[in-house]
Amino acid sequence: MAMKRGFGFPVYVIVTLALSGYFAFAAIQGDLGVVTRVEAAAEYERLQINRDAIKQDVAALENKTRRLSDAYLDLDLLDERARDVLGMLRADDLVIR
Repeated sequence: MAMKRGFGFPVYVIVTLALSGYFAFAAIQGDLGVVTRVEAAAEYERLQINRDAIKQDVAALENKTRRLSDAYLDLDLLDERARDVLGMLRADDLVIR
């Protein structure tokens, strides 16, 4: 007597391939996938560069603030800032435009 094959094995193969495809796609494109990890690493590097630039700006501003403080007053910097803010010149200044 011939044995009849049912739909069990083809269904098993199709389900197995579908699940394998889903997990492979999730491993590459998912929330914890390879592509997301590479994007996160690039974002991390970009943010580090941005942080370093901001640290340099803060250091420059701290230097200017210290130089204009009561404890240490840099008269040249004070004169430069006053001229810049007020837009005034001394009589002996030479202006080149």
